[in-house]
Amino acid sequence: MKTGRELTRQLESIDRRGYPAYKSLRGVWQLDGFDLSIDHVQGDPFAAPSKVSVWVPAERVGIPPELFDMPHRRIALEDFLVRRFSSEAAKVSFAAGGSGKSGLVATSRPGPEVLPRSACEVGPDGVIVRLEIGFPAHGRTVDARALARILFELLPRCIERAIVCDEAALRAARQAVELADDQREVRCQLKERDLVAFVADGSILPRASGVSSRPLSGARPFAAPSELCVVLDLPHRGPTAGMGIPRGVTLIVGGGYHGKSTLLKALQEGVYDHVAGDGRELVITDATAMKLRAEDGRAVRSVDISPFIDNLPDGRDTASFSTEDASGSTSQAASTVEALEAGARVLLIDEDTSATNFMVRDRLMEEVVAADHEPITPFVERVRGLWEDAGVSTVLVVGSSGAFFPAADVVIQMDRYEAHDITERVRAVCREHGLDVERHVAGIEPASPRALVLPVGKRDHGRRGAHGAARGRDDDRIKVRVRGLEGFEVGGGLVDMRQVEQLIDAEQTAALAQMVRLVLQHGQASGSRKMSDVVDDIYDLLDDQGWEALAERGEVACGLALPRPQELFAALNRWRG
Repeated sequence: MKTGRELTRQLESIDRRGYPAYKSLRGVWQLDGFDLSIDHVQGDPFAAPSKVSVWVPAERVGIPPELFDMPHRRIALEDFLVRRFSSEAAKVSFAAGGSGKSGLVATSRPGPEVLPRSACEVGPDGVIVRLEIGFPAHGRTVDARALARILFELLPRCIERAIVCDEAALRAARQAVELADDQREVRCQLKERDLVAFVADGSILPRASGVSSRPLSGARPFAAPSELCVVLDLPHRGPTAGMGIPRGVTLIVGGGYHGKSTLLKALQEGVYDHVAGDGRELVITDATAMKLRAEDGRAVRSVDISPFIDNLPDGRDTASFSTEDASGSTSQAASTVEALEAGARVLLIDEDTSATNFMVRDRLMEEVVAADHEPITPFVERVRGLWEDAGVSTVLVVGSSGAFFPAADVVIQMDRYEAHDITERVRAVCREHGLDVERHVAGIEPASPRALVLPVGKRDHGRRGAHGAARGRDDDRIKVRVRGLEGFEVGGGLVDMRQVEQLIDAEQTAALAQMVRLVLQHGQASGSRKMSDVVDDIYDLLDDQGWEALAERGEVACGLALPRPQELFAALNRWRG
C-alpha cells in the first residue's frame, strides 16, 4: 500500500497536466488515520464525480461492538454515521472550486427512512465510507493543489467530525440503535399478536406538504381508539400504547380531508423504520405489505388474472395474461396477483387510486348488465376469500361506497385526524339493510409461481478489488441507466416504477437496476427458473457478498440503498424488453 507522502509526490507530478492524468491516482493510499481508495476517476471535470472510499480502523472510530452486534443495530448505526458524514461533507463541498464538478464532496443523503446503504459499512475491523469527489480542474487541466487540500485537509476533517466518535456522538449513536431495538420488537410483536400494523400514541402522521417528508408543524398527535388500543412492552421505551390493526379486512372511512389517506400513507411507509423526530418512528407495518393501485398503460407479462378477470370478449387467455398497455382494472388485477406471488401478507389500497370497476359493482349495475356479460369479478367479492383462503389481509380506504362494509372485520373512521372504531355501528347498519357477508365470499387460490422470462445477458463472475470492489470485465457489461424514482433501463429494457409507491429513495431504484443487471448477466431470465427463486438467489447473494454483489465496473457505488424483495418483484414484473 502506498503512503500519503507518495500520493503527494504523485499529485505534484501531474499538476497542470491534462485531466486524464488523474487516472494515475487509482489505488489504495495509506493516509494519516485512514486508508483512501480511489476506485474510479471521472473522465473530465464535467462527468460524473470520481468514486472514492475510506476505511477508518475500529480503534480510531471508537464504537463498542455491542452497537452493531445484530443486523438491525448495524443498519441503524451505519445510517447514523452516513447522516453525520453527509452533513459534514456538505460543509466542505466546493470549498476547492474549479470547472465542472470540481470540489464536490458528497455521499448519500438519507430521507427519514432507515435503509441499508452502500455509503457506509460497519464491521469489527473498522468503518468504510463511500463518497463522490469532483477532482478539481482549471478548464480541463489537473488542479493537484486543490485535490491535495480535499484529500489531506477537508476529507480528514469530515472523518474526524463524523466517523470518529466522542462521548456525545456515542450517546447519539446508542439512542439510534436503541430506537432500532424498539422498532424490531414492535415487528416481532405484530406477528405474536396477529396484527398487520401498530400506530403508537403521539405519532405525527401528516407531512408538511406533498413534496416534503418533514412532519407537519402543529399537527394533532395520533391517539388510538380504546377498542383497538394495545400496549406493547418495548426494551427501551417500556410499555407503549397505540392502535393495533388486526389481521383480516380493515376499512378506513371518513369524510374528505379528515385523514384517511394520511393514515394509509403512514402505514404503507411503515414497512421501513424511521429516524427519531420523524413522527412515524413507531408506526410499524408488516414488512411484506404492498400498496396496490391502478396503473393504466403498464406492461403485464404472463400473469394469471383469472380470479378477477375472465371470459374476455376477444377470447384471450386470462390465466396467462400479457399486454403492453393494461387498463386500470387489468393492471390492478395483475398487481394483486403479483403481490401474492411476492409474498405479501397485507394489501394496502386507496379507492382514490383504484379502478372503480375493479373494486365494486353495485346491484343496479348487476341488474342492467348481466353477469355473463361482465368479465370482471370485483375485488369486493374476493376480499374475504383472500383473507379466509389465502391468509392475506387488506387495509382499504373507502369514502364513497359502503359496498365493503359487510366484508369488514374492523372499520376505522377518521374524523378531524382522530381515529374511531365504528365496527359495531357498521354491523348494525348492515343488519338493518339486510346485508351480510355471504355475497362477498368467493374462494381464491394463491398464485402459482411463474417462470421469469426476460432478455438474457452475458455472464460475469467478476473479481474482487479494494474496499469491497468486484472487478468485472468491460466486454461483459450490460448498460444501466437510472432515472431517479421513475425507473431505469438495463440492457435495452425499460422498467417504469413511477406507480410503485413504496419505492421511496432513488438509491433503491439504483440498486434494483443493478439487481436486474445481475439477473441478466447470470442468465436467469430465460424461463428456466421461477421468479421467486431468482429473487431469493439475489438476496442470498447479497447476504453472502454484501454490496460487492452489485459492483459495476469494479466499484461499489456509494449511491445504493436496499429495496425490499417486493420491489424487486415489482421491477421484474414491469420489464419492457
